[in-house]
Amino acid sequence: MAKPIHFYGIHAINALLNQRPTDALQLFVQQGRDDEQITSLIQTAEAMGVSVQPTSKDKLTALCDSPQHQGVVLNARPLSPADESLLDRLAQKDEALFLVLDQITDAHNLGACLRTALAMGVDAVICPKHHSASLTPTVAKVSVGAMEVVPVVAVTNLARTLYSLKQAGVFVFGTALDDTAKSLFDVTFTGKVGIVMGSEGEGMRRLTRETCDELIYIPMQDNPTYAHVGFDSLNVSVATGMVLCEVRRQRLVK
Repeated sequence: MAKPIHFYGIHAINALLNQRPTDALQLFVQQGRDDEQITSLIQTAEAMGVSVQPTSKDKLTALCDSPQHQGVVLNARPLSPADESLLDRLAQKDEALFLVLDQITDAHNLGACLRTALAMGVDAVICPKHHSASLTPTVAKVSVGAMEVVPVVAVTNLARTLYSLKQAGVFVFGTALDDTAKSLFDVTFTGKVGIVMGSEGEGMRRLTRETCDELIYIPMQDNPTYAHVGFDSLNVSVATGMVLCEVRRQRLVK
């Protein structure tokens, strides 16, 4: 069994308590905090049999190694990725939507992508087992609890997983700055869809790219005045939000 770790942040802890209460062990609360959110969190924990311990602010910071704890830290078992077999079941949905993150190693970017994925109706997020950020307390905090709700599937061979999804009728779009790529606004995202986002530095790996059915890009303002600044690409979490928003828009107006 995995060693318990310290989660932090009101929304992240609330989501954990509600989604997998049996993994919660002990809640540490900043002394003197009696506001509504903290009180509600304490009540939830106590109702689930989780012990609550008043703790100093500095001790909370030391426990989770972050000052961004918002007055609460929860000792709990880590979250395991969802089983890969889940993808086969989800791929049977007529409007299945998958977000594929190829080598996103920054925990803050992963957390932000998960938060957006939940808001935009993504059925599952797929990551390679290696060279990707893990489901850490930082990811949980940045995702504002979305990590506990959106299934995250870690796969051994990403290209093979994409091929299996394609066999189930999922059309896979890969994002790339490429002459062959189409504008985000010139493609159709209805039906079964997979969206692949590559790392900021290198983009998608070659095999991942070759498995995609079509490449797309986000059209941006062409302003030669700022060409030297390097505005031809975006932070991966920002780009993910823009692509998924267009997917969501099309599905709402179809």
